[in-house]
Amino acid sequence: QVQLVESGGGLVQAGGSLRLSCAASGRTFSNYAMGWFRQAPGKEREFVAAISRSGGRTDYTDSVKGRFAISRDNAKNTVNLQMNSLKPDDTGVYYCAAVSRGYTVVVVTPGAYDYWGQGTQVTVSL
Repeated sequence: QVQLVESGGGLVQAGGSLRLSCAASGRTFSNYAMGWFRQAPGKEREFVAAISRSGGRTDYTDSVKGRFAISRDNAKNTVNLQMNSLKPDDTGVYYCAAVSRGYTVVVVTPGAYDYWGQGTQVTVSL
């Protein structure tokens, strides 16, 4: 089992920044590709960003490209999501997730992930 705990959410004005962190425990962190997803009220969970086991490959949904950056620290068992130039449409519960994949693979499909955190709320006001 992999346990994931997100932190760093909160209320921010449009144009502001937040940095989300996800702490992993239970298994060897570097064995897992990681992803961030979000879910707004009344909507399905959607892909935001993903990073490979090595950290060398990343992917983003189009709406956050150039504003968000995913990173990982395999020594500290953490994955982070730096969110800049936030917009009200970025509001939602943000989840990190883990899946065992090849070293350079990024995974963008929510259903492919095996482990999920409880989520952290991000609210962006006008």
